[in-house]
Amino acid sequence: MSTRHGAKIYVQLLLDPNRAELLQDMAEEQGKRSTALMREILYSHLERTLPSAVYGEAEARDHAVWRESVSNRVNGRTRRRKEALAKCQVEPPVQCPIKAE
Repeated sequence: MSTRHGAKIYVQLLLDPNRAELLQDMAEEQGKRSTALMREILYSHLERTLPSAVYGEAEARDHAVWRESVSNRVNGRTRRRKEALAKCQVEPPVQCPIKAE
């Protein structure tokens, strides 16, 4: 069963120990985490086996979700920074932790 983790889907995978060791060795040789390598292998398999239009559309939608997520984080940080700066101007503390740009 999978669960949501933000915009992503979290899945658990149990591997047999000897083949898991092969995966870990391969990931280490490539300087990657084993989970990152598994993701690359899975996406590569999907890309090879599904029609290119289907996979391409899913990939494009995933990239759009990622861009939206990044944009939301940037906008949230900017908003919080402005709010903190406005608060410093209304109630000046000894030293405001936010520097005006």
